Amino acid sequence: MHAIGIDIGGTKIAGALVDEDGNIVKHLREPTPAGDSAALENIVVDMINALSDGTDAVAAGVAAAGFIDATQSIVYYAPNIQWRHEPFREKLEARVEVPVIIENDANAAGWAEYRFGAGKLTTDMVMLTIGTGVGGAVVANGRLFRGGFGAGAELGHMRVVPNGLPCGCGANGCIEQYGSGRALQRYANTLADAGGIGQALADVRSKNGGYLHGADIGDLIDKDDPGALQALRQLGDWLGQAAASFAAVLDPQLFVFGGGVAAAGEKLLAPIRQAFLQTLPARGYHPEPEFRIAELVNDAGVVGAADVARTKASEQRP
Repeated sequence: MHAIGIDIGGTKIAGALVDEDGNIVKHLREPTPAGDSAALENIVVDMINALSDGTDAVAAGVAAAGFIDATQSIVYYAPNIQWRHEPFREKLEARVEVPVIIENDANAAGWAEYRFGAGKLTTDMVMLTIGTGVGGAVVANGRLFRGGFGAGAELGHMRVVPNGLPCGCGANGCIEQYGSGRALQRYANTLADAGGIGQALADVRSKNGGYLHGADIGDLIDKDDPGALQALRQLGDWLGQAAASFAAVLDPQLFVFGGGVAAAGEKLLAPIRQAFLQTLPARGYHPEPEFRIAELVNDAGVVGAADVARTKASEQRP
């Protein structure tokens, strides 16, 4: 029983026909039309129709960044698209031949890791996606947690610093401002300004016309540059502290870290574990979770969206 997954990103829209084991049978990709929600809708419709044509696809899941309602129908708010209380599911179902659900992109990626990736054989898992921002997904007792209104598990917007840095969500001090790819760039720039162990960062920044790209920092991390590793440790320290707070509430068996920064692998996990253990409530008196890097990488969004849609379609069958 196949299902369709669509992952709407900031620069690209990916679509896939996915089987029951999480394998991608067919894949499509188009650039995201910036600022044109009508064109975006047309691309999603065309993808669903193309991927469902001549197949046994039972449903389509569409993953997007933002707050989604409990019925997986309405996008309350999308940061990268001008959607405000957008009835996206209704619009799509009027133009395609399969039932549609809308899912938060981090939830979709987290579900994919739980079902087919790093989270297999667990029942309770937390995933954090470390990219431009910080996304979150929670699987509790084998089910994706969405909350009473559908907008739960926005873990990147847990406040870690009272009156801290302003966040795009309108609050201040969110972990997204301290544990994201942008935060890593900020730490790296500060070290570059100071010289010393930040000299290699400063040299790369100078060659780039005064800008440090995330890929440049990643290259220096791979080479064990002391400045880049120090910036990564700062990032990991914040993420570990946040994970300890999540553990006090959710008690997961496993934390999974995905997104571009997670390519650092164990170099990222080591400071996260250290900070986690230093701040974990009642340490030593209960089991401690594992920490792993996500396995599905760029395919997690489409695979997870498809499997969420397939699961819902199966539950609704008589």
